[in-house]
Amino acid sequence: MRKEIDFIGEMELPADALYGIHAARARENFPDTTPFHREWYQAVGLVKKACYQTAEAYHTAVGEKFGAGKMKEMQDRQGEGATRGLAAGTTRPDHATRLTHLIHATSEVAEGDHVEDFIVPAVSGGAGTSINMNINEIITNVALLKLGAKPGSYHLIDPIEDANIYQSTNDVIPTSLKVAAMFLLQDLEKAINAVRFDMEQMEITHQNDLRPGYTQMQEAVPTSFGKLFSTYSEALSRDWWRVSKCFERIKEVNLGGSAIGTGMAVPRYFIMEAAGHLQQLTGLPVTRSENLSDATSNLDSFVEIHATLKAHAVNLEKMVSDIRLLASDLTGGSLSIPQCQVGSSIMPGKVNPVIPEFVISAAHKVYANDQLISSLSAQGCLELNAYLPVIGHALLESLKLLTACDRALKNHLFNALAVRAGISLERLLSSPSITTALIPAIGYHKAAELAAMMKSNGISIFEANTALHTLSEEKLRNLLKAENLLKLGYTLSEVAG
Repeated sequence: MRKEIDFIGEMELPADALYGIHAARARENFPDTTPFHREWYQAVGLVKKACYQTAEAYHTAVGEKFGAGKMKEMQDRQGEGATRGLAAGTTRPDHATRLTHLIHATSEVAEGDHVEDFIVPAVSGGAGTSINMNINEIITNVALLKLGAKPGSYHLIDPIEDANIYQSTNDVIPTSLKVAAMFLLQDLEKAINAVRFDMEQMEITHQNDLRPGYTQMQEAVPTSFGKLFSTYSEALSRDWWRVSKCFERIKEVNLGGSAIGTGMAVPRYFIMEAAGHLQQLTGLPVTRSENLSDATSNLDSFVEIHATLKAHAVNLEKMVSDIRLLASDLTGGSLSIPQCQVGSSIMPGKVNPVIPEFVISAAHKVYANDQLISSLSAQGCLELNAYLPVIGHALLESLKLLTACDRALKNHLFNALAVRAGISLERLLSSPSITTALIPAIGYHKAAELAAMMKSNGISIFEANTALHTLSEEKLRNLLKAENLLKLGYTLSEVAG
């Protein structure tokens, strides 16, 4: 065991733990068991790496302008608190060495290493301070191990003086959330495009496969599966476009703004350069906000991009609800969906629409997250929003859920979705609503006579037409060709002909 101290008191910790007293207090104070998103953890590693790279560049610039002596004086003054526990005869590594080891440690965190020592739960208080400190402790202790020292040897490398250099929780944690969100947005973009491509192919393949349209769950005028799939394709195109615009909404970060966006206790060089280092490191369109106080205080950009995610969830739910209905026994099964898994522990041969059910369930979780993000973003008070941890957790959860939905649709639904065109055509020709297509040729009242005959006798349009002698069979078959039923409106020459 090892003992760590903060200004509240002291705690005993496992000797080899990479977390420290700050994380241990958070675990005691916030007994939530929801795991923190690994993507956010990794993004904090990237942000801190950018901070250390910027600090290196700053100290190099100071040395070049004012001389090595001035730089050493500044570094010694900044690290004075950390040297107080230094044993006699022990030399603290110089600033460059400390930063080098810290950079190597952040590279490991950015890869997801040591996440088992991140013990802060997803739901916590404190605006993310526990998140920041837990990762400061991990980075510091990894750096100490690289130095050949034991975890907790903070007189050599300190979690605050060194790992948190020129940083605040209030700029590092929201910046890292935006980085994590942008990486997940890239995944979502790809997933939406993959589903959209499949839907476009289905639209082309089934453009002339006729089916009854439905309004208010009642049979309506003729349409086709191609038309139905085109509506999904268009919706997915809008979703992709909206998601692609989300980067613009969250690319501005407050890194360098320190506690409340004023840059207090941070070198101006660092404020101006840190976002650029982060952009180079991540390849993301990260840029420094022109108003760091605004970027620290207001979280409406998260509300805005989550609204886009909610719109995608709405479109996915509508799509799979339709497919589930058309594939159900209630409607005669004009679609056949893949048999993914056994559907009952007691009813032999039963298969359920589990992929649509998964997507619908996930969509409603996104709706709930949208309400949470909106209401807690409004709870920001003056210069800061204390609820960033749970807001960020909900945002990343929605991104991952929707990407999972799109991948499930591509790999387990649309890969073997089959149109049963014969069943749909038979149903269409027996539906009284098909007489609507004849109105331009015979008028509403004669069409109504045909519809009444079909409904009362349960016969097809051809059988009713034979009984009533309304049209020649050749004329009727021509009117009911797919290309005529699916064209946009009619011309006078077509009616006259």
